[in-house]
Amino acid sequence: MKPLPPTIEGVLFDLDGTLLDSAPDLHAALQAYCAEAGAPVPPFAMVREVVSRGSRAILRCAFAEDDAALLRRMPRYLELYAGMLAQHTAPFAGIAPLLEALEAKGLAWGIVTNKPAFLTEELIKRMDWDLRASAVVCGDTLPVKKPDPAPVRLACEHARIDPARSVFVGDDARDVQAGHAAGLYTVAVRWGYLDGGDPDNWGADAVIDHPEQLAALLGLGVAA
Repeated sequence: MKPLPPTIEGVLFDLDGTLLDSAPDLHAALQAYCAEAGAPVPPFAMVREVVSRGSRAILRCAFAEDDAALLRRMPRYLELYAGMLAQHTAPFAGIAPLLEALEAKGLAWGIVTNKPAFLTEELIKRMDWDLRASAVVCGDTLPVKKPDPAPVRLACEHARIDPARSVFVGDDARDVQAGHAAGLYTVAVRWGYLDGGDPDNWGADAVIDHPEQLAALLGLGVAA
């Protein structure tokens, strides 16, 4: 683990698999889509692993097709998902007190996700985070998305935090790549979806098992 910068101004988070456990609703939407298409439903564990790669990867769990065919399926799948957006989605254990501790210390926090804006914005409203997050950058905010560092840099601008004095937290190698390239201290989390990877091999500055560890790392006390 590398030492943190001496002063921290803010923390940016990936959304799905880092702040929120959204896999149950994403799998439920795939179940509904498969029922319409007359296709077998892939197991939850298979879908959960690829959530960080987005809806195309989720659909590929059920349909062995090329990208063009999967893209044609995507609008209906996303429509179904939008209808069950937060039925079972919830913050991972320890996330709510972590965000409260960040706010109590006066540290900005924000979200950088590859999820489309129309889903992200509604989801964070349902979590009551829309007025709390200092920045929200979505997968279609810019022409590029993670692992490109531009969305992370934009979130720093919106949150008015210095990248060199900020932290980016995620559950995917793309998060670490984007955070590093944008000049932030990077933290990989083991509780997320991981895309079949090992966080210890991603080159993150720190790897943690629970949000309490991030609270301790940032000197926020224990988030119970």
